[in-house]
Amino acid sequence: MVTVVNSKADVLKASQALAVNLNAAKGLQEVMKTNLGPRGTLKMLVGGAGQIKITKDGVVLLSEMQIQHPTASMIARAATAQDEMTGDGTTTSVMFIGELMKLAEGCLAEGLHPRLIAEGFDLAREEMVKFLDEFKVAVPNALNDRERLVCVARTALRTKIAPIMADPMAEVVVDAVRCIKKPDQVLDLNMVEVLHMKNKLTSDTRLIKGLVMDHGARHPDMPKRLENCYILTCNVSLEYERSEVSAGFFYNSAEQRDKLVESERKFTDEKVRKIVELKRKVCTEENKKTFVVINQKGIDPPSLEMLAHEGIIALRRAKRRNMERLPLAVGGTAVNSVDDLDVDDLGEADVVYEQTLEDEKYTFIEGVKNPFSCTILIQGSTDHSIAQMKDATRDGLRAVQNTIEDEALVPGAGAFEVAGHVRLEQFKKTVTGKPRLGVELFGKALLTVPKTLLENSGVDMQEKLIGIISERESKGTPVGISLATGDPIDPTMEGIWDNYIVKKQMLALAPVLAQQLLLVDEVIRAGKSSSG
Repeated sequence: MVTVVNSKADVLKASQALAVNLNAAKGLQEVMKTNLGPRGTLKMLVGGAGQIKITKDGVVLLSEMQIQHPTASMIARAATAQDEMTGDGTTTSVMFIGELMKLAEGCLAEGLHPRLIAEGFDLAREEMVKFLDEFKVAVPNALNDRERLVCVARTALRTKIAPIMADPMAEVVVDAVRCIKKPDQVLDLNMVEVLHMKNKLTSDTRLIKGLVMDHGARHPDMPKRLENCYILTCNVSLEYERSEVSAGFFYNSAEQRDKLVESERKFTDEKVRKIVELKRKVCTEENKKTFVVINQKGIDPPSLEMLAHEGIIALRRAKRRNMERLPLAVGGTAVNSVDDLDVDDLGEADVVYEQTLEDEKYTFIEGVKNPFSCTILIQGSTDHSIAQMKDATRDGLRAVQNTIEDEALVPGAGAFEVAGHVRLEQFKKTVTGKPRLGVELFGKALLTVPKTLLENSGVDMQEKLIGIISERESKGTPVGISLATGDPIDPTMEGIWDNYIVKKQMLALAPVLAQQLLLVDEVIRAGKSSSG
């Protein structure tokens, strides 16, 4: 027999190739399924140097785990892409792919061609996308419906962190998004600074309608706290700079040298004087105003001395992202030159103060009038609890953003999956031929979410699931699962909502990948020899 593949290549033929893909999908599903829902368990990831991460967030698990198997890593990448697009739904995607593969295995063993199953999946997916548009609940002007947004954030956060922390955090992320949303402009989540301090407890995490910067004033004589402040945001070098070309200076006497040094300083001192003059002009005894300078470039010690003498707080080398956020938070404009400074260039804040934690200094700018930028200050005593809160906060912000952009929600608690299963049971009667089996498998695979939610809640899964499906069939209204008892509930009344875009993305992504894996009939491991 003549072979065209290098003799060193590993080749898996039809049934073996399928078995490899099926086992990878089922293996990854087994790892992830215990994480699903508010009652899911946690995973502990230990790094090579002993760093610990405790999480139940699907995307963190998939990106941190070292997955060797090529098919498993392909599924993991697809689920991670889902998170990048929508901010949620990774665990559900992995489980759905795994379940589609697992159910297809039985039919394939009986000799059904994978292409026919794939056709059935296609028909079912198109039907489910149509059904999703019927099932969603429109939320016009979502930004003003704070209560609904809090429900969405709470549903997303409870699957990542404990309810005692998720409930206050839901309000924090909703208020943060409502703070930064500008009318008729796209929502930019970068305007929410997420800063952490290793201090106190995670329950002390709070929203600051203003800005927190992770550095402080650089002069010991500067005040630590100022109230009723004007804030100048600038990108001006206030330090002595060498000339860009190599230049040499010759002088005959000490007087000439002193003159040279003085003229070199004069250029920088002039700029500082202009800032001081502006401060004297706008801060009078009558208005009791104080002055703060935040500069993106450097401020040298003599300049700091001059500013401290005037009672000004000056921060140097502020991060670029903070320079974008500052004018949005406090008002005013960021200036690139100290010429023609005016009171209109200044922002305002009620209080600016500095807090020191060991060697770290933090500057708080609070009490701003109508901010379009804010800070979520995450506090916690351990690194892993802070990391967990940061991941959850990111997901909560995305959930609120998705709701505002979609102007629609889907009832949660497994309601869509149960309703989709009932819909496909009806739809399959209209499908003729073998693809009907693919539609049937798709409908059964949708039930993996409610099944797992019930399993993770520790209730009798079979009995409760049958009860929930029959409830949906008889009433025709959204029916979800109560995780406390496993009984049917109305998620719209309980305030359990999922994002429309997350479900839509899952339907677009998971079945397509499952089809591709089922249609693989040969796996060839690169057959090039290393010698050349």
